[in-house]
Amino acid sequence: MSSSDEPQAVEKHMPTEPTPIWKLIAVASIAAGVQFGWALQLSLLTPYVQLLGVTHTMSSLIWLCGPVSGIVVQPTVGYTSDRCTSRFGRRKPFITIGTTLICLAVLLIGFAADVGYSFGDNLQKKTKPRAVVLFVIGFWILDIANNMVQDPSRAFLADLSKHDHRKMRMANGFFSFFMAVGNVLGYAAGSASGLYKFLPFTKTTACDTYCANLKTCFLIDIVLLVAVVVIALVAVKEPPVERIFDDETPFFIQVKTTFKSLGKSMWCLFIVTAINWIAWFPFLMFNTDWVGLEIYGGNPQGNPGEKRLYDMGVRTGALGLMLTALSLGCMSLCIDPLSKLLGGVRYTWGLVNFILAASLAGTLPLTKMAEKARRHKPLHAAPSPSIKSGTLALFAATGIPQAATYSIPFALASMYSSDNGAGHGLSLGLMNLAICVPQMFVSLISGPWDKIFGGGNLPAFLLGAVSAVISGVLALTIIPPTAGNA
Repeated sequence: MSSSDEPQAVEKHMPTEPTPIWKLIAVASIAAGVQFGWALQLSLLTPYVQLLGVTHTMSSLIWLCGPVSGIVVQPTVGYTSDRCTSRFGRRKPFITIGTTLICLAVLLIGFAADVGYSFGDNLQKKTKPRAVVLFVIGFWILDIANNMVQDPSRAFLADLSKHDHRKMRMANGFFSFFMAVGNVLGYAAGSASGLYKFLPFTKTTACDTYCANLKTCFLIDIVLLVAVVVIALVAVKEPPVERIFDDETPFFIQVKTTFKSLGKSMWCLFIVTAINWIAWFPFLMFNTDWVGLEIYGGNPQGNPGEKRLYDMGVRTGALGLMLTALSLGCMSLCIDPLSKLLGGVRYTWGLVNFILAASLAGTLPLTKMAEKARRHKPLHAAPSPSIKSGTLALFAATGIPQAATYSIPFALASMYSSDNGAGHGLSLGLMNLAICVPQMFVSLISGPWDKIFGGGNLPAFLLGAVSAVISGVLALTIIPPTAGNA
């Protein structure tokens, strides 16, 4: 901990019986509801906002709302939830408020085109400004709300683990598994072209088939999220905690103290995590757009044939993301035994980053093969089965490193904060800075970076491949062996 002249923030769990596994599973299942919406956000919203008239370069800037809100919201929510004295618990009020905001946000996004049209958007014009404004507002609220739910949920799991490192690893493995479940459901829904037929009212004058499918998916997301949150919060009671906090400590002083108390191990974890997410974000933001633009040769703002190809590509990308989620789910259950076999989680994390690098680099030959094949095919023809299969295989391969990214850093952060007596909420909130800062970096540079090299998504993907190699090497070398073997 910090020196005696600095404010202290210590959290101790009262002696209680070990937490049953089913309680960890129930709380971890919240990730399925959150990730269902996040999967839709990743697979469908970049193409959707381009259909509203926002350019590819500008659409990358919209993703800035995520890291900006994350930098502020997660540490603040973590700090506040650590000190919360509500009779409903420390974590539950924030999970409830965040869930309510997610529901509001997806309704704003899903109905943006309809509301924009009713307030005067001209459907014949390329850009629908009112719909874009509503979309951006909904997007900001959604990212803020996701942060409000995920950080307290992970902190809730850390609370339930009661300083047991094995249960912390297990809890984060469950959380990663349910993220995969949410991804599978979200990407499956996003790839289904006729889902709107179950809710035919979603297709309107201003909202075409693609928009109606998105709207339907978000309505399903609301039902799923509310169900898992209600079950978890009703069934699982928060453990009693003896909080010894200096409530007069200003927030930013407490942040500084927490950083110092966590020491070198946490800083090494921040560095590896940050570089790892620089590798991930270009692909996460533009993967379905890459399939629609570069693999299928479509254009969201082109002629009807080009638009059809782009839509086919986006749906193929959503199918690929579902395969990513399936391999993510399988790998999530293998991380703990694999880490024991390899001698520590740092070896697992390091090695799978090379798989990520190979996958991102693989987008280049696939794109070149698709471009070459189009020159010998009829106009507006879909790519060959072999190119489509290669694309789907690439997506599936990314699920292996994604499982490590979604669990290992958070498990290590929980262990460090537990060993140092810091609040789990604030520690995990600060961990989010290592994710948000890279996302800001990627959001700011990916559009101009791609434009420098002639447009498209490949330049950002190849930058990600280089970052994945660096993060893999660093995970193997600077993450302390004792932490990796914990």
